[in-house]
Amino acid sequence: MEIVLATRNQKKLRELKALLADMPVEVLSLSDFPDAPEVEETGVTFAENAQSKARAAALATGRIALADDSGLEVDALGGRPGVLSNRFAGPDASDRDKYLLVQEMMKDVPDEERSARFRAAVAVASPDGRVSVVEGACEGTIAREPKGDGGFGYDPIFYLPDLGRTMAELSPDEKNRISHRGKALRAAKQILREMLGY
Repeated sequence: MEIVLATRNQKKLRELKALLADMPVEVLSLSDFPDAPEVEETGVTFAENAQSKARAAALATGRIALADDSGLEVDALGGRPGVLSNRFAGPDASDRDKYLLVQEMMKDVPDEERSARFRAAVAVASPDGRVSVVEGACEGTIAREPKGDGGFGYDPIFYLPDLGRTMAELSPDEKNRISHRGKALRAAKQILREMLGY
């Protein structure tokens, strides 16, 4: 049985494939379907964006599709960058550009007010139009200095007080156990099992 991950982001793809490794499915991505459309993220919530991406991928490929939308919510910034996390520093910004912009905006914020969370929504859609969405979150704070070279996105500045490390300092297995995406995907696997009939 084939399922499609509605992404062309290779780092995200590796993470999602690892989380799905125990399922009896062949995992494809949009890179396997060059004609599949690129869906604009116009939703005001992570769930809306994930739904639209999963629905479009399922229709374009004729297979069950899984999509996620995720981002960083910083309390001192009123929840920003939020759904704009990927485009927060401009369309051509690197991951480093994005997290350095957040750090610059947070430079005068005291330690006790640096709370933040990663939030993810995962949508599972079938070609017949059924779609379900689940969410996951991971609480932390914004570090004063980036640390670690694992993961991607804002991981180097997302500090996990209970572990004493940033998300970028975790091994892939550690990250998948506690991350927002890992939590949402574990819930999504139950939906996948039902759609696949086992």
